[in-house]
Amino acid sequence: MFYREAGQFKASYAEDQALFPIRQDRIGFIALLVIAFAVVPGIASDYWLTAILIPFLIISLAALGLNILTGYAGQLSLGSAAFMAVGAFAAYNIELRLPWMPALASFALGGLAAALIGIAFGLPSLRIKGFYLAVATLAAQFFIPWLLTKVGWFSNYSPSGVITTQPVQIMGFVFDSPARKYLLVLAIAVVLALAAKNLVRSGIGRAWMAVRDMDVAAEVIGIPIVRTKLLAFAVSSFYCGVAGALYAFAYLGSVDPDGFNLDLSFRILFMIIIGGMGSILGSFLGAAFITLLPIFLDILLTEGALAFNLNLEAGVTSMAQLVVFGALIIFFLIVEPHGLARLWQIAKEKLRLWPFPY
Repeated sequence: MFYREAGQFKASYAEDQALFPIRQDRIGFIALLVIAFAVVPGIASDYWLTAILIPFLIISLAALGLNILTGYAGQLSLGSAAFMAVGAFAAYNIELRLPWMPALASFALGGLAAALIGIAFGLPSLRIKGFYLAVATLAAQFFIPWLLTKVGWFSNYSPSGVITTQPVQIMGFVFDSPARKYLLVLAIAVVLALAAKNLVRSGIGRAWMAVRDMDVAAEVIGIPIVRTKLLAFAVSSFYCGVAGALYAFAYLGSVDPDGFNLDLSFRILFMIIIGGMGSILGSFLGAAFITLLPIFLDILLTEGALAFNLNLEAGVTSMAQLVVFGALIIFFLIVEPHGLARLWQIAKEKLRLWPFPY
């Protein structure tokens, strides 16, 4: 009853095209932002900020980038982690060679470098698609970390290939504490998520979805296929590049090319499958599922073993955690193959009809 749009009339085109046309959605989004910006930094411990919330936001940003490419444009890619590596090393070298460059500009330029590389590896999409394209993008996952390791210039000739990032400083303000880094990552994630939300509602987003649904029909109605596909690769890689720069500067501080491996690319792919293809919200829900659920399962299994006085070995607990985690993934995919975002959409539709079933 409290979630209903009855009486909310739209009197202008701007109101009709609003990002959140229902008042309750606007209030909920603003309340979520207030909690995230004002409440969480005050109550969350340094462990939660550093080990959970910051990587969750960064990996959500990478999942959002892949969701733009795969969920909206229908182009499969297995090179997300490689594009993150490009963003991380590009931002590091920009800060190293141009010390006067603001950190935000370095992150953006790192994203642009990843976008250029993404366009290069997106060229096969003009001739192949589906799993063949996924295998073609897999080349980026092997080639880019190899190049970053073999060419010493990228790591400033570090013998191990590991880079240690510079302090993040914006307009004289140093982001050196977990709370400050969390606020920086959160602000960038919110801005880029809102930009993506508007982008997919624009003509570009509609062109991506037309190409995803049937590229031949899209070409017949005048959509430039080449430009549309390459733009999707560029935007997706930009998001992954910015996520990689934040991964290096705001999360780890020291990274090596092997850290951006195929396992990370698969994790990002699983996030958008579980969260929901073609959904901005699904990228964050999927990242939360993959990032937070193993932590809760570990706590639950450990506390459950203590409550029932079970003397389980550490290996058994971690193995049970993996089994339960995998079973939950299969369960969610069977119950709702369109992901967690679809479950959230169904819940909102039920609330709009409540207390009536239909």
